Amino acid sequence: MRRITALLQTRNDGLRLGRCLETLYPCDDILVIDHGSEDDTVRVAREYGARVMAGQPGVSPEYYVAAKSDARDSEWILFLDARESLTEALAATLYEWKSEDSTFEKNLASNSAFSVYVREETADGWVVVPVANTRLVPQNWRRWHDALPAHELSAVTLEGELLRFAFP
Repeated sequence: MRRITALLQTRNDGLRLGRCLETLYPCDDILVIDHGSEDDTVRVAREYGARVMAGQPGVSPEYYVAAKSDARDSEWILFLDARESLTEALAATLYEWKSEDSTFEKNLASNSAFSVYVREETADGWVVVPVANTRLVPQNWRRWHDALPAHELSAVTLEGELLRFAFP
């Protein structure tokens, strides 16, 4: 079975972090990179069993993956924002994908990343971001856009969505 580490970068996300962490049950490990929070972010992360590392300014996400041995033991890294949560459909897809006989098995040889659609909360309701975001990448991924993987055109889109909450 494949192993997945969820990686989140946080700063003063104590009010919303629990909602995110509750949905990460398909993940084998959770790594929270905290960038100097002054609220309950670190306490909440630890209550949910996440490993916490201090964030370093200007450091690429691959540094955190390499620095944390448990994350290196995972074949795949799932990147999220603390405002995001997995839908049940996405969690089910990840469980299916983790089992070696998944329908995505044939895509592994030709694809090195997986994308998901994001449904974003707005003052006017929920809106689907029109382009799928690359979020599930192998632990040796080297292309970044800030704290998230760079967009990969050949990425297979997973079934299900991430929900991005605008309000705590």
